[in-house]
Amino acid sequence: MIATILDQVAAFETVIIHRHERPDPDALGSQLGLASLLKKRYPEKNIFAVGEEEPSLAFLGEMDTVKDEQYEGALVIVCDTANTARISDARYDRGAYLIKIDHHPNEEPYGDLIWVDTSFSSVSEMIVELAIQGKERGFELDADSAELLYAGIVGDTGRFRFSNTSADTLRRTSLLVAEAFDQNAFYSNFHKKDLKIIRLQGYVLQHFSIVAERVGVMRLTKELLEQFQVTANESSQLVNCFSDVEGLRTWVFFVEEEDKIRVRLRSKGPVINEIAAEHGGGGHPMAAGATAYSWEETEEIVAKLVRASSEEGTDKERA
Repeated sequence: MIATILDQVAAFETVIIHRHERPDPDALGSQLGLASLLKKRYPEKNIFAVGEEEPSLAFLGEMDTVKDEQYEGALVIVCDTANTARISDARYDRGAYLIKIDHHPNEEPYGDLIWVDTSFSSVSEMIVELAIQGKERGFELDADSAELLYAGIVGDTGRFRFSNTSADTLRRTSLLVAEAFDQNAFYSNFHKKDLKIIRLQGYVLQHFSIVAERVGVMRLTKELLEQFQVTANESSQLVNCFSDVEGLRTWVFFVEEEDKIRVRLRSKGPVINEIAAEHGGGGHPMAAGATAYSWEETEEIVAKLVRASSEEGTDKERA
């Protein structure tokens, strides 16, 4: 599969790389890391990364401005995006050839060529493997691409704390660390939070609730976001801020927007992406997202989390 992807990259003069909207570190890290690798290998090609900017991750890099006509005859690669509805910049289908690279379950197999592998912690880790297998073709990691891909892996593994961190993940990450980028500067930027986010975090820690001793719940209304001058997307930085509470098995952030309520689900064991799928979303077994359209619907989601968390406890007792 990787060889076929590299064949396609070699065949096109223009490569445009997309990722999902409201990007997280893996979305940007894989997108910009891949772009960096391609630019180093093919300095004569036109390599672009497109999508909306994310201020909280601006230290990773900026997006390119691409005209409509530049998509004509171009190779388009979409990173870290399970379904087309979430692709940032709707022009992804205007190129001559489309490649999907993702580590989420392949529920929407779009594109001319699909590389989906859920055994990887992140798409950034997949791009490291692409670089490894592309070494004989002249692909080389450097400090710039290594830092970008490291950011994506760190983001999706929770700094190597989550169960998706495998021996292969650490082996591939060691190749990035060997490029000797400035880790102190990276972590300083990665953990940096605006004062308004810190203040909202304090509010969250004081006001989140625990349901049935196993499920953490936080509701952020539009009024609260306005009070703290935080956007819905910025609030995503806080989704794990009370994850270390003893006894917690699952937790959920509900973030109200103009016409819907964004749902962020996390777990320490119970499978939650099935719950997300029932509410127009999806994701990984332990980290998923969905959409609700009323506060009553959010109560249904909490009830499902309680059942999933309780069933896990019952299963362990039976075992």
